[in-house]
Amino acid sequence: MYIAAAPSSASSLLRASRLRFTSSLSSVSLSRSLAHPAPQLPHLAAQHRSLSFSAAIRSLRCSVPRWSHGVDWRSPLSLRAQSRLVSPVIERFQRKIATMASGNPFKGILTALPKPGGGEFGKFYSLPALNDPRIEKLPYSIRILLESAIRNCDNFQVTKEDVEKIIDWENTSPKLVEIPFKPARVLLQDFTGVPAVVDLACMRDAMNKLGSDSNKINPLVPVDLVIDHSVQVDVARSENAVQANMELEFHRNKERFAFLKWGSKAFRNMLVVPPGSGIVHQADWKNLFYVYHLNVQTCHWVNLEYLGRVVFNTEGLLYPDSVVGTDSHTTMIDGLGVAGWGVGGIEAEAAMLGQPMSMVLPGVVGFKLSGKLHNGVTATDLVLTVTQMLRKHGVVGKFVEFYGDGMGELSLADRATIANMSPEYGATMGFFPVDHVTLQYLKLTGRSDDTVAMIEAYLRANKMFVDYSEPQKERVYSSYLELDLENVEPCISGPKRPHDRVPLKDMKVDWHSCLDNKVGFKGFAVPKEVQNKVAKFSFHGQPAELKHGSVVIAAITSCTNTSNPSVMLGAGLVAKKACELGLQVKPWVKTSLAPGSGVVTKYLLQSGLQKYLNEQGFNIVGYGCTTCIGNSGELDESVASAISENDIVAAAVLSGNRNFEGRVHPLTRANYLASPPLVVAYALAGTVDIDFEKEPIGKGKDGKDVYFRDIWPTTEEVAEAVQSSVLSDMFKSTYKAITKGNPMWNELSVPEASLYSWDSSSTYIHEPPYFKNMTMDPPGAHGVKDAYCILNFGDSITTDHISPAGSIHKDSPAAKYLLERGVDRKDFNSYGSRRGNDEVMARGTFANIRLVNKLLNGEVGPKTVYIPTGEKLYVFDAAMKYKAAGHDTIVLAGAEYGSGSSRDWAAKGPMLLGVKAVIAKSFERIHRSNLVGMGIIPLCFKAGEDADTLGLTGHERYTIDLPDSIKDIRPGQDVAVSTDTGKSFTCTVRFDTEVELAYFNHGGILPYVIRNLASSKV
Repeated sequence: MYIAAAPSSASSLLRASRLRFTSSLSSVSLSRSLAHPAPQLPHLAAQHRSLSFSAAIRSLRCSVPRWSHGVDWRSPLSLRAQSRLVSPVIERFQRKIATMASGNPFKGILTALPKPGGGEFGKFYSLPALNDPRIEKLPYSIRILLESAIRNCDNFQVTKEDVEKIIDWENTSPKLVEIPFKPARVLLQDFTGVPAVVDLACMRDAMNKLGSDSNKINPLVPVDLVIDHSVQVDVARSENAVQANMELEFHRNKERFAFLKWGSKAFRNMLVVPPGSGIVHQADWKNLFYVYHLNVQTCHWVNLEYLGRVVFNTEGLLYPDSVVGTDSHTTMIDGLGVAGWGVGGIEAEAAMLGQPMSMVLPGVVGFKLSGKLHNGVTATDLVLTVTQMLRKHGVVGKFVEFYGDGMGELSLADRATIANMSPEYGATMGFFPVDHVTLQYLKLTGRSDDTVAMIEAYLRANKMFVDYSEPQKERVYSSYLELDLENVEPCISGPKRPHDRVPLKDMKVDWHSCLDNKVGFKGFAVPKEVQNKVAKFSFHGQPAELKHGSVVIAAITSCTNTSNPSVMLGAGLVAKKACELGLQVKPWVKTSLAPGSGVVTKYLLQSGLQKYLNEQGFNIVGYGCTTCIGNSGELDESVASAISENDIVAAAVLSGNRNFEGRVHPLTRANYLASPPLVVAYALAGTVDIDFEKEPIGKGKDGKDVYFRDIWPTTEEVAEAVQSSVLSDMFKSTYKAITKGNPMWNELSVPEASLYSWDSSSTYIHEPPYFKNMTMDPPGAHGVKDAYCILNFGDSITTDHISPAGSIHKDSPAAKYLLERGVDRKDFNSYGSRRGNDEVMARGTFANIRLVNKLLNGEVGPKTVYIPTGEKLYVFDAAMKYKAAGHDTIVLAGAEYGSGSSRDWAAKGPMLLGVKAVIAKSFERIHRSNLVGMGIIPLCFKAGEDADTLGLTGHERYTIDLPDSIKDIRPGQDVAVSTDTGKSFTCTVRFDTEVELAYFNHGGILPYVIRNLASSKV
């Protein structure tokens, strides 16, 4: 049960493709003409890129002392000062790797940027100096890719032909050409960071076994890992909730935290930010200059408020900030004009090792904003509207770039809210170019005037700044959308997908439709005769009742909204008005507030609104991703029993970005995304079965009905609260306090060894089997013969369905594994916290209790049919029987397979279960890449076809006819698939680039890295 204040308790790698390192090729000339590329050279250049990688490692080992962001959290010397002692060394290396070998062929456009008062800020690669009219028409987001390619061009890792492809974006992007991209840094959170560090540690062991130097495995770009995904809402509605939840977090995760602390010492160039420090998406956009002082943020607000530089100045070389992160909501940084997006953990590991990311040059959707939001409409209403529009338009694999006169009406926090939801609308980025609003925000969050002046001067000089006071030159986009902000209306999204927007005025009708509809994204199939059922129960001696649609979780949580002052203060104003009118949230509603930043706490206190939130049960429970990622904690036992025993369709309302089935809580079948003030409103109403325009929320202390309009603040009231309560000094003092560190973290004792000592009895950290029996010879390409279908899915199977997430069900294979090893149920923790143990994660793959598998003929749950005998088994148990019998397996799926969070375990888990291929109508971008990275073949049905139209039941055996030689496979080629029942059809193999074919040839990206490093002369 949860504890409340109740009477009873308180790149991808180098674009080198298929050949291994061959030092004898070093004499081959790589000189190329920008206008006349030689067709044979890319293959040779790829091999040279591998050689330059080896040289880069030699350079690092010779010039950089062993460094791991290894600052002492207890040292009286400030963390910022310590980081400054070592960061120039790493920064010098970054410059060296970018300009080694033959030097940069674009050095002629290196230009000085003068300071207004004399002298210069530094030098930069000037896009205008190219004198190419095509650049003027490029979207701003593509200009960032162009600058990176020019700055890193060495004709090894990045070639002049790559630069030309980007300049000619208008013509090349429709052709899906491949380009390299080198991000400035990598961002991790602990759920995805732990398996990344596990993989690095395991790769060191593999290097040892191959007779090579294990110390070749080290991050070569700055890596920041923010521990923010471990805190759970065990204690709620209590003034001591923050401290109590943090203590429980350390109790559960001490072993994981110690492992991460070991990693920060064992690996160079890795900073681990301790728990209790914030959400990673949010740290990046408020102040990267103070990255080493973080204390109370979630990872994306840490990334925003803290880590985001906007423009780097590295020893006098100026260039745009850019980042890839293992959390899909890394895109929040795009609201600050920093190019950033989510990648799989597997891709991130390659990027850590200094490899350019291989990516398809994306199309860019131009999204024009005009007008102004109506009174009372929130940024969350806007983002849910944008999400629905872009989902309908289709933006998977594309950038979305926002522009237009309406931009001036959006605060930076509003922009970040929209950018954050990029994964929900399917785009790689939702990009907002830097303008005057951005500069004002930088000053608000503590950047010095000189720094902001440098940022503005650089971006203006390099044609990357938007000044809406000047006439706008026309830019070319792949397609166009437009939204008049005046047309946005209050709304929520659900009950099972972020893009299923429901206008607030239609919510009651929509809810009753969901009760009536057959089971699906908008249906629960509740019979008419029981739709008005009332479940009465006793809550700590107090009479209570639940109905279909009753709200049992109301959470102000996640990175999307929780550091946006307008919606956070708006929530406080709703609570204040409700308190003054005498409304009170029912005690059985599990309410919680998990801010994205410590700054939020300060302005809620400054405004005097936190006390009203506390009175309504929205006490602060911690600083991290909580309910949005399934860390909602247990419901009170009486509430849980009432739901289960009466089959109630209970509801959760949260200010998050994900509401997929089974994610928020196993007992909340209906989950709605809403703005923080709407979360408070629905908590007060106690149900989603309400028409806010016509029905009262409750009765006030005077006995009169209180309506939604009586508690909803005006835009002017919110603006006044923001103006008087959000102060620049709050940001400065919050990040300054981070230097004090975390006592519980500081007390963790870890060994100094460079190789990790694996504990076979550990249920948190376990040596994975990826590299067992690995040799220097790649396994080569392969097809699939007579494979069984282990699962047959419909559309929109998310990574929440595939990857282990949320709580560990008591009867699951993972629970059985833990119980057999002496772990009490109360200590199961979440799947996310055990991502460092492959044994737990393999058992949790496809273990979602809401999984709809066609092989089960309508039954919902984490089981499947073992085809040879017809037995109904847990997916893990069936997979082990197939493996024991020597049978390969495949997965059949519909559209949007793998949508949702960028989880590497959604690919690692199926690989460990023996899945060799996934045949789907379409894939989510990151998940498809991760499947390739783990050696699984992704195939797409031809347009207009799927398993149903082809008459496939999943009971067949499948043979996929792929050539045995990698040289005979091309990206996107057709592949024949046949079954033992005589059916055959053609699919498109979704190896999208040459480098992905190289990964497949080696059995995955990590074996490819190891073989290349082991064979390099370092």
